[in-house]
Amino acid sequence: MRLLRRFFVAVVCTALAASATRADAYAPGPLGALQSKLSTMSQHAPGNVGIMVEDLATGYSSSVNASVAMPAASTIKIPVMVEVFKRLEAGDFDLNRPVTLTEGDRDWGWGDLADAPAGSRYPVAKLLALMITESDNTATNMLIRLVGRGAINHEMATLGLRQTTLGDYIRSDGPIRYELRSSARDMVRLLCSMARLQLVDEWSSREMIGILTGQHHNGLIPAVLPPGTTIAHKTGELHDTLDDVGIVYLSDEPYAIAVMATNLPTLDAGYRFIHGVSRVAYDELSRFVAWREANEPGAALPFVAPPPPGAQPAGPAASDLQMWSPPDPPANALPLSPGPSPAEQPATT
Repeated sequence: MRLLRRFFVAVVCTALAASATRADAYAPGPLGALQSKLSTMSQHAPGNVGIMVEDLATGYSSSVNASVAMPAASTIKIPVMVEVFKRLEAGDFDLNRPVTLTEGDRDWGWGDLADAPAGSRYPVAKLLALMITESDNTATNMLIRLVGRGAINHEMATLGLRQTTLGDYIRSDGPIRYELRSSARDMVRLLCSMARLQLVDEWSSREMIGILTGQHHNGLIPAVLPPGTTIAHKTGELHDTLDDVGIVYLSDEPYAIAVMATNLPTLDAGYRFIHGVSRVAYDELSRFVAWREANEPGAALPFVAPPPPGAQPAGPAASDLQMWSPPDPPANALPLSPGPSPAEQPATT
């Protein structure tokens, strides 16, 4: 009897765990099909995954493990950018404000700025572009130092992002997967607010979308979309992790998408998985637009900003280069709460 009871409890726990991976909201029409496909794909994923896709016109979404904290890798640079624009809006500095490179800013994981001489000065606008389009880690550290790591975390908490934390500066020789954290839901929440021109303010949202559409690493979500598709997005990559989050401009019907995959056996397996999710999402959202027009003619839809003038479609597919690639993960690394980081100092100008 005791053995039978243990078996029953195990079956119930397994069922609950499976149901926890499904979206917790009803998704009509083709979005229901999308939810089913994402759930099936996640069951055969090569690692641990978090996915969320939200139709910006209706707010309907499909997701799998969307609230699970994952290694954010370079997608954490979107929250850094948000705090910079918040401070710009507050008048603390402007885009021409020069920031001086210090030795402590350097990180050679990715980006050319690490090789620049100490004392070099760069305007905030240049650092923002390098941080997002080139994923330059040193530029990111300069901006984190400018606005303060604590301020970034506070702003994310204020916005209701529960899994997004910046536990340290970008240090490629440390346990970066445990210091930079976020979730698919948090990223989609940021992107939806940005697409509706409500993140910081209208000007800031448009500027951030413009920077994200200049992304040079387009080997993940954009790689399988039709030529000419505009996407404002940010990628991230570690030795066993691939992330891509963005706003896909499906004609006049954009959607936000975040796909995060970690504990991958190979990065190639992660690329194939994210390509599959991206294509399924695009196809089902295309069908959803037609379904909604047939079933809800004349329905009033909320305003969603088009891509900024001059925004370019994603360029040729190319791998997002690694931010960190150690031979092995740290033997004693655990997903603990972020520890103290070096004291933040005001930017030298």
